Amino acid sequence: MPRTLPRIAVGLLASALTAALTVTAAGPAAPAPDSSHNAVRFLAHLDMAEGQRPENITLEPGGAAVVTFAYSRQVARITPDGTVHVLATLPEPPAGTVTPALSSPFLGGIVRAHDGTLYFLYATGSADLTGLWRLRPGSAPRRIAALPADGLPNGLALDERAGALYAADSVLGAVWRIPLSGGRATRWADAPELDATGFLGANGVKVHDGAVWVSNLDQGTVLRIPLTPRGTAGPVQIRATGLVDIDDFAFIGQGDTLLAAINADNEVARVEPDGSHRVVLTATDGLQNPTSLAVRGRTAYIASGAYFTNEDPNLLTARIVPGN
Repeated sequence: MPRTLPRIAVGLLASALTAALTVTAAGPAAPAPDSSHNAVRFLAHLDMAEGQRPENITLEPGGAAVVTFAYSRQVARITPDGTVHVLATLPEPPAGTVTPALSSPFLGGIVRAHDGTLYFLYATGSADLTGLWRLRPGSAPRRIAALPADGLPNGLALDERAGALYAADSVLGAVWRIPLSGGRATRWADAPELDATGFLGANGVKVHDGAVWVSNLDQGTVLRIPLTPRGTAGPVQIRATGLVDIDDFAFIGQGDTLLAAINADNEVARVEPDGSHRVVLTATDGLQNPTSLAVRGRTAYIASGAYFTNEDPNLLTARIVPGN
């Protein structure tokens, strides 16, 4: 197991993403950031030398967060006092294997079921490892569904009532549907709105209010894909534009307002149901290339991978103020 983050992966990610920003049409100018009302607190400053760059996050009932470390192949629990406990290390792919778009093995989205089972995505470029993995309390990690080795499974969403998971593929421009028990993955949605236009397309994904919502990093959009009564995908709806370099996102409460991680700009944006958006957190609040968010009540947990700043990967919380 490597003890440091593969620099080639971070370098390729940074250069490709910088290039992508030059070809993505910018939306209307956003209002000036206003984060004065946010009570921000660091939960953990992570160890970059140990590869602790959090890519995705899910919350546990006791106040801990579970994250994927993108390039160290690790799933870890971060307790409220900031202590990091590695729960699993995924197998290293065969020598010479190249992960699409990123070169190095990549751990992406993670979700937690009510019984404590963790599900997460692993992309390696090899057919024997790429796919959906499961980690039950007290057990070893196990792949339960294969996904195409030429893709990059990234964001992951859980619909526990329907017994399904949805995985956004950033390279193939698709959303996969996978039974909670594992087995065959179905290409649930495939549309131009999910495609990459230079680097990565479909990225974050959430199940919310009768639909699957997806962010597109290259296109700077938030998409809503209705779930039909038969469980199939309805027509793709563009709900927000101009969110250049959007990574993952999380909804606030029962409505369609969401918070979006804007990675390279070190920002979190609040996106309203009408698609308007404004920056509410910035680097001055401690963001270091935010990758993902999770919301509990009026608290947002924000993971920063420091992919480009190379300074302080961290996990912080911010208070959500209704209407602000």
